[in-house]
Amino acid sequence: MLIALFDIDGLVHHEFVPTGQTVSKEFYKTVLQCLRDTVRRHRPEKLCFGNWILHCDNAPAHRAVTTNEFLAKHNILSLPQPPYSPDLAPCDFFLFPQLKKTMKSRQFDYVEDIQANVTRQLRAITKRDYQRCYYHQWQERWNKCMQAQGHYFEGDKTN
Repeated sequence: MLIALFDIDGLVHHEFVPTGQTVSKEFYKTVLQCLRDTVRRHRPEKLCFGNWILHCDNAPAHRAVTTNEFLAKHNILSLPQPPYSPDLAPCDFFLFPQLKKTMKSRQFDYVEDIQANVTRQLRAITKRDYQRCYYHQWQERWNKCMQAQGHYFEGDKTN
């Protein structure tokens, strides 16, 4: 399983969940700590000016009390995701389809080969692609979600 966190400037942090590991609230908290450390090192202006907002879906680990306490303790704003709105998760409508497109029909013998190829593909996605994801696709999807009053909408072709 891949956890990938990105913004309009590109990939910020990614990691592969170890085989057999569940993405529990405790595990996710360690991911958030790594993310915070990476942002502090590579995009410090985003933390300093408070113009960085975390958008996660409604997975239990993302909405756990300990997760929210961590975010509050470190002054990380979190954009709530409307319930039943998978349409809004950038990983689902942008990132994973990009990876699937480039990895389709390829076979690998070892997990390490898959991870190396996925990492290479993640790094090959351009800043312009990430900007298009947020400035166009994501905003259009939020508008459609608001028009649908938070209900699921199908047939979207914004990617």
